[in-house]
Amino acid sequence: MADETKTRKLYDRIADVHNVALKVNRYRQSVTKYLRSLNLDLGPEPLILDAGSGTGIQTLGLASAGLNLRRAVALDISHKSLKVAREQFHRDRIPDAARIDVVQGDMLGFPFAANTFDLVLTCGALEYVPLADGLAEMARVLKPGGKLVLIPVKPSVVGTVLEVLYKFKTHKVDDVKRVALRHFNIVGNHTFPAIEPMSWSKRIFLLEKKHD
Repeated sequence: MADETKTRKLYDRIADVHNVALKVNRYRQSVTKYLRSLNLDLGPEPLILDAGSGTGIQTLGLASAGLNLRRAVALDISHKSLKVAREQFHRDRIPDAARIDVVQGDMLGFPFAANTFDLVLTCGALEYVPLADGLAEMARVLKPGGKLVLIPVKPSVVGTVLEVLYKFKTHKVDDVKRVALRHFNIVGNHTFPAIEPMSWSKRIFLLEKKHD
C-alpha cells in the first residue's frame, strides 16, 4: 500500500509535465501505427482496457487505430492523470474518443470480472508491480484468446534514466517472456523504428491468452 500511495502521489504531481513529454515523443502516433499494422481480428465492437493509462495518450492511440471499439476503459491509479485524460478525451475529434471511460484503480486488483476484455494494452506500468502478479491480473480480465499489447520499458541507458525519474524497476526481457508464457502465447515481438522516440525506451510484445 505504501508503494501504491507513493506512485499515485508522484503521478498526481507530474501529470501535466508527463503528458507534454508523451506528446513530444509522439507516443499516440507510434501506438496507432503499430496497432494498425497488426490487422487485429477482435470481433465486432471489442471491449478494450488500457491498464496504467496515465494521461490517456496511449488510449487515444487505441481509439485512433480503427478497431471499431464498443468501449475502451482507461484505468490508472493517479487521480490527476485521469483528470487530464478525461479532458483530452472530451476535446479529441475522433468519434471513438467519446467511447472511452475513465476508472481509478491499481494494477493488481482491476474492478472488472474475469474474461471481460478482448484487448488489453499496458505501457510502462508493470514496472511498478511484481511481474508475475501484474501479468496474472491482466490474464484474468482477458477473454480466452484475447490479446495483450505489452509495451515494457526496455533495459537501456534511457531506461535507467527513467527508472530514476519515475521511481520504478525495469524487468529483464527474458523474465518478461518467461513469466508471460504462464498465461499467454507470444505471437509478436516488435521493436519500434529507430526514428521514433518511443524506440529509445520501449519495445512491444503481442501476447494471446491461452485457452483453458
